[in-house]
Amino acid sequence: MKIIIASLAALTLVSTSALANPDLEALKSAYRRPATIPFPAENPYTFEKATLGKMLFFEARLSRDNNLSCASCHNPSFGWQVPFAKAIGAGGKPLGRKSPTTINHAWGTSFFWDGRAQTLEAQARGPIEAPVEMDLPMPVAVKRLSAIEGYKQAFSRAFPKQGLNEATILQAIATFERTIVTGDTPFDRWVRGDAKAMSASAVRGFVLFNGKAQCAACHSGWNFTDDRFHDIGLASKDVGRGGVTGKTEDTSAMRTPGLREIAARAPYMHDGSLDTLESVMAHYVSGGIPRPTRSPLMRPVPLSPQEMTDLVEFMRNLSSAGAAVALPNLPAR
Repeated sequence: MKIIIASLAALTLVSTSALANPDLEALKSAYRRPATIPFPAENPYTFEKATLGKMLFFEARLSRDNNLSCASCHNPSFGWQVPFAKAIGAGGKPLGRKSPTTINHAWGTSFFWDGRAQTLEAQARGPIEAPVEMDLPMPVAVKRLSAIEGYKQAFSRAFPKQGLNEATILQAIATFERTIVTGDTPFDRWVRGDAKAMSASAVRGFVLFNGKAQCAACHSGWNFTDDRFHDIGLASKDVGRGGVTGKTEDTSAMRTPGLREIAARAPYMHDGSLDTLESVMAHYVSGGIPRPTRSPLMRPVPLSPQEMTDLVEFMRNLSSAGAAVALPNLPAR
């Protein structure tokens, strides 16, 4: 597969006056899907590597107690998340945050809610080794997989020069994660020119999203995220990005999540505190809790009930029908 880093157009917000006569075609151009998936030169795509990565993504033997896999927190049936306010880790204990989706990570610039990983390979290591998550040191993971003939063969095919080691485990998982891309949505069809793909309410919501509601200030580009960090005024004591940078101004800031497949990803926010898209809209309309670190982009927005309905209708059109994900056949012990 040819390695192409997609160039995503920056979105220019329309002015309030444009709402009366918006240039929809210009707005659409900022949301067109990229034609290819970007893979880094240091970990290029191969079918064998992606196939192995899928096996490892669903492999519970990568956890201390052989009962958790990456898919335990990133279930394809729920937008590659889980329908719980908090992810469940080692010993069945809830974690401090909701699991973020793995959809469209190939275009990400940082990972985890607080952005502490700069690559998908580094992200893959985190949950495997974290004591509160899968709690398995990588040397133990290598030893376990090396004792399974099926994995020895799979690694030989995917990495003929390197074989099975810590780096190739992470590279395989990251490669598979980069192939997790949102399906075709009503919004995508509308962007391509199918005027009937979205309802009039959803189209009004799209215009509001880019104008009066100011959603696109953070949820920009085809994946609906600026990949930056913002304190949106939630009632949470989580220090967020500030725990990574040590900067006071980053306290409570979390990475902007993309909105693709959002209808399947409830509950919402890093702490799973909002159950529905309607409650998400109510939070943004309120402006959130005022405090020194709250983003200057967060302020009360006067939206009518109909406008809020239109915005929710638009966001529901960012979800695809969803193809069934076949579970991989894992090697026996």
